[in-house]
Amino acid sequence: MASTKIGTFLRDIKFEHSIFALPFAYMGAILVPGLPTWWQIVWITVAMVGARTLAMSLNRLIDKNIDALNIRTRERALPTGLISVREVLVYGLLSLVVFMIAVFQLAPLCRYLWPVVIIPFVVYPYTKRFTWLSHFVLGFNYSLVPLGAWVAITNRIDLAPAVLGLAAALWLAGFDIIYSCQDVEVDRAQGLFSIPANFGIRTGLSLTRLLHLLTVLLLVLTGVLLELGLLYYAGVVVAAAFLYYENSLVKPHDLSRLNLAFFTMNGLFSPVLFLFTLADVLLI
Repeated sequence: MASTKIGTFLRDIKFEHSIFALPFAYMGAILVPGLPTWWQIVWITVAMVGARTLAMSLNRLIDKNIDALNIRTRERALPTGLISVREVLVYGLLSLVVFMIAVFQLAPLCRYLWPVVIIPFVVYPYTKRFTWLSHFVLGFNYSLVPLGAWVAITNRIDLAPAVLGLAAALWLAGFDIIYSCQDVEVDRAQGLFSIPANFGIRTGLSLTRLLHLLTVLLLVLTGVLLELGLLYYAGVVVAAAFLYYENSLVKPHDLSRLNLAFFTMNGLFSPVLFLFTLADVLLI
């Protein structure tokens, strides 16, 4: 019974989507001067998975009533009663414990900065209730992924990982805008805020293209700051091609390929960029 509940919870928070976050964490780790140890990679992974699981637990709890009114989300575990609020709270607290254990295995500065990671998890779900800037709040959460991994190893904050974090933030904000296009009518009916709901799908998709262009430029700047090699830039070119194709899939009048754009293209973007970066670092 307990294993069934845990399985339901993990499916509900789309545990497998950690693949979106981990490659940028690993990029932040391998770009430090000198390669990280395997134990550092392990604890960064544990911290990332714990943090994301906590964030998704909070999101499901805070948005429980909103999800129940949306045809796309009303079959989630909390609105349908497959798991209880108490159970999600327990899973969230366990995730926080796992995250904190990992934090204390990493560089000392992490022990003081961990609230900077956790507080936005609580803030983000509420932002869609009063501002269309919610996409960028979510992006800020994600900007901490490569920067946090860098700090976890070096015990300092530097410009290059912050630029990489900004690239990650704009990438995520862009595809979150794409994803929110399918909820425009529901958001308007519930008084929720998003760029597509407030300004229209066409404007949202145009802004996404701009954000993803800036993402590519910031990835190039990261390479310049860290004096990376040709393999890294080849990875940026491939990643840029994924973004171009992703944006070409979704039209203001046709959202039928939105899931292909969101899940498939985003699932490829960060792992491929990481693999090219890793190859570049190992072959320098």
